[in-house]
Amino acid sequence: MVAGLAGLVVDAGLTDPLGWALWFGGLIVAHDGVLVPLVLLTGVAVGRMREPSPVRAGLIVAAVLSLIALPMVTGFGRRADNPSLLPLDYGRNLLVVLGLVALVTALTATAVRLRAKRRRR
Repeated sequence: MVAGLAGLVVDAGLTDPLGWALWFGGLIVAHDGVLVPLVLLTGVAVGRMREPSPVRAGLIVAAVLSLIALPMVTGFGRRADNPSLLPLDYGRNLLVVLGLVALVTALTATAVRLRAKRRRR
């Protein structure tokens, strides 16, 4: 990290330290001002559920997948002169994968609940 920061400062003409600082500052604001409150609110809501483990896991998987897919869904990097960049319908594909995550989460939560009922007998 020190070498990267040194290169950022030494090659300031090529690296745009001000732009990097603004981007990094925006990342901190987005993390602390948006992501953390959303995660905390979701944790409080899910924490009150009776069988939260499969739901928590499903929410974590869905959040990570959405975060990774966000640049493709928004078309970041797409260029009109190169149609081979981001050629797929990433929004639809994300919805399909999130639907599968929801299905697996629901099936797992149901299996956990049924197993708990059998053990009580």
